[in-house]
Amino acid sequence: MIKKVLGAILICFLFANTVAYGDGNRNPDSVLKVMNRVAHWQMNEWKEGRIIKLPKTEWENGAMYTGFIALKQIDNHTAYDKFLYNIGEELNWNTGPSRLFADDYVIAQMYVAMYMEHRERKMIAKWQLLADTIVKKQFNESLKVVPKINHREWAWCDALFMGPPSMAMLSKATGDLKYLKKADTLWWKTSAYLYDQNESLYYRDSRFFDRKEANGKKVFWSRGNGWVLAGLARMMDNMPKDFQSRRSYQEQFKQMAKKIASLQQPDGSWHASLYDPITFNLKESSGTAFFCYGLAWGINNGLLSKRKYQPVVEKAWAALLSSIHPNGKLGYVQPIGDKPVKAGYDSTDVYGVGAFLLAGSELYKLYK
Repeated sequence: MIKKVLGAILICFLFANTVAYGDGNRNPDSVLKVMNRVAHWQMNEWKEGRIIKLPKTEWENGAMYTGFIALKQIDNHTAYDKFLYNIGEELNWNTGPSRLFADDYVIAQMYVAMYMEHRERKMIAKWQLLADTIVKKQFNESLKVVPKINHREWAWCDALFMGPPSMAMLSKATGDLKYLKKADTLWWKTSAYLYDQNESLYYRDSRFFDRKEANGKKVFWSRGNGWVLAGLARMMDNMPKDFQSRRSYQEQFKQMAKKIASLQQPDGSWHASLYDPITFNLKESSGTAFFCYGLAWGINNGLLSKRKYQPVVEKAWAALLSSIHPNGKLGYVQPIGDKPVKAGYDSTDVYGVGAFLLAGSELYKLYK
């Protein structure tokens, strides 16, 4: 009898969450409210010095800045602008120390976005000088993992979020297509090597071509593919409508979206391993947030059916909301890594917050 009562209570709780986060709350204000709560928690952690684990130029923080930019574009609060501007000033608007390592110039996406608003040349001057060297470089190595290859080539799938959009945004800001064209060439080099046409998913890098999960299936990392889906959206956001290979991006985006939607778990999330959600039996919020962002972007930009994909997006958003602590901390973020690893309620990191804010920004537009 007790089990039946507890079961009924659980069903009611889950139903209440669905109503609160899904059908009963389809309005932009509610989305923005929770985005602000998560953003303020993150900013307060930075102010208190509790969560700056790595230099502010590092990819973890760079990914977070992209989310704050997305939030600022729908809620231009002076606190968000000041937060990002002060980071740029502190860093002298420079990228990380490893000049050709895409992780070290994802921060350029924040710099270019701030430049587009403030038009202060210093915000992109150093990045443009570096981008000019990238345009001139041959990039003629194999993408097979060997020592320091990631400092010379886009040899891992995460790089497709870090590098190409940074170049594409610079083209949009300057009107010079050479940066976008170079990014386009390198995108398809990485895609030819790491994209599994039969699975419509990306391997993280060459080390995973022959690896298998405990269930014997291929290893496809949730956040890794989240980086790519988000990267596709961000590339298309920053290229002309008539750009030469735009249709190729659209096609790959739709292929991946279809496969990713089919792998969504009953609670609306994606686990760390896309093909082994049993071994990795907990939700993972950073990959889930990037998927939510990409799929919502696809609806908003006419590439995905609203009827088919909006329920997927809303279930994903509900899973993300249920990962937020009462104080605004986002949990279930897989730690820094290059393969599937379990994450728990207390696990958080800045790139997860960035992904969450990106997702919220597109859901806000969907409901607006």
